[in-house]
Amino acid sequence: TEMFTDSMVDLITCGAVTNMKKPINVGKTIATLAWGTKKMYDYMDDNPAFEMHPVDYTNDPNVIGMHDNFISVNACVEIDLFGQVCAESLGTLHYSGSGGQVDFVRGAKMSPGGKSIIACYATAKGGTISKIVPTLKPGTPVTTSRTDVDYVITEFGIAQMRGKSLRERAKALIAIAHPDFRDELRSEYKRVYGWGL
Repeated sequence: TEMFTDSMVDLITCGAVTNMKKPINVGKTIATLAWGTKKMYDYMDDNPAFEMHPVDYTNDPNVIGMHDNFISVNACVEIDLFGQVCAESLGTLHYSGSGGQVDFVRGAKMSPGGKSIIACYATAKGGTISKIVPTLKPGTPVTTSRTDVDYVITEFGIAQMRGKSLRERAKALIAIAHPDFRDELRSEYKRVYGWGL
């Protein structure tokens, strides 16, 4: 992982994560940064099964791709109907950094059997804003390109992106948008792109 957190301690201590099926660093938890509570830092301290490495190792898509069936799970601020992901800003208002999202998405693509997942709630601001939008706002950076996304998941389902036409992508994403925004997304798609879904 790029960032080690408290929840990962729980996964390791309950036996859900053993690190024993990896082709490299077998039995070791590898990270480049950590952020959490004293419990997490106590777990890491002097633990021979834990190693910190430079980001150019942990986030190297070639290293990530060595792991069979690697699944990357990342979040987003919004995603447009073509599957372009923004994880950094609200329009031109800088919100976060890209972090290792693209590294892990591309590493998962290189992994035999790997998959990349963008997971998010369908709405923000108490359900008043759809996170699935017709187009990204002007000035919004594309963190992960549409060609790199395998799956998008919201609480309303899963949209498979790989191998789909632009129209099929839009249909799949609208199907997992909040029901309150689906008609609006269809109308905007027709207005912006010139054909209906």
